[in-house]
Amino acid sequence: MLFFGGMDWILASASPRRKELLAEIVQAFEIIPATGEEIVDGNLTPAELVKSLARQKANEVAQRQEAVGKAVLGADTVVALGNEVLGKPKDKDEAFRMLSALSGKTHEVYTGVCISYPTADGVRKEMVAAACTKVRFFTLTSAQIRAYIATGSPMDKAGAYGIQDGGLVEEIDGSFSNVVGLPVELCKQMIREIENR
Repeated sequence: MLFFGGMDWILASASPRRKELLAEIVQAFEIIPATGEEIVDGNLTPAELVKSLARQKANEVAQRQEAVGKAVLGADTVVALGNEVLGKPKDKDEAFRMLSALSGKTHEVYTGVCISYPTADGVRKEMVAAACTKVRFFTLTSAQIRAYIATGSPMDKAGAYGIQDGGLVEEIDGSFSNVVGLPVELCKQMIREIENR
């Protein structure tokens, strides 16, 4: 386990999956979800988009009184199929469309991470990075897709699926935790760099 110089941490997300993954890296942290409206720039690449959204979340929470003197981690995940970015589905029909499009194909999952942290002289700095994992889906039937949607699991996940649910993903190339919602390896690397500054 990595512990970041005794600093207090805040996770700017309500995701139970990100909570579990961050607990692998830092000993204790508060959860203060970002609640502001996300500003999405459609001209950005998926990697730049998730970095922008992660930065928005971290900076929103970092400006709050309860974040004074604490490191804030914001993250955002999207699924990219070719040039199309898939966020969380708005309804079951959109979830069906997303899963049908992913069926039998390889796509990319991008997670942006922003750590906003206070320095010894009281200035707040940030580090932003993104991870990418290639994911290949099995070929799914309409019945399999509808059965999965009926579980309710796709509705709060980018690309309308959770890799931890099983039965959808044939293979992955890259970080598994990135697909779940927080690239643990990248976060560890970022924390080490911040500690060594």
